[in-house]
Amino acid sequence: MNHKNGNSINRQLSIQKLINEIEYQSSSIVSKQILKKENGNITLFAFGENEELTKHTSPYEAFVQIIEGEMQIEIGKEIFNLKSGNVILMPANIPHGLKALTNVKMLLTMIK
Repeated sequence: MNHKNGNSINRQLSIQKLINEIEYQSSSIVSKQILKKENGNITLFAFGENEELTKHTSPYEAFVQIIEGEMQIEIGKEIFNLKSGNVILMPANIPHGLKALTNVKMLLTMIK
């Protein structure tokens, strides 16, 4: 990646390294912001088994990538069961909720 100053910076990050960037905490949801920009952000989450985010809405689209475990995601009235390697787009302004069926690590990319 070249920047204005001409320096080349390697910003490659493997999924395995991401998995190791965050740890599970019993009965909690842990988050770590990876990138924050005007047009969106990327956040890494670790959900303990059975932890959930209740149904809510967001004015932005969100792209979810499950990197470890299994999660149930409800969008509107549809329920999706995702496991490691699966992705889903949650549309803006549609109620959605997430529940960890096992310990789960996921990336959430918020698109503004």
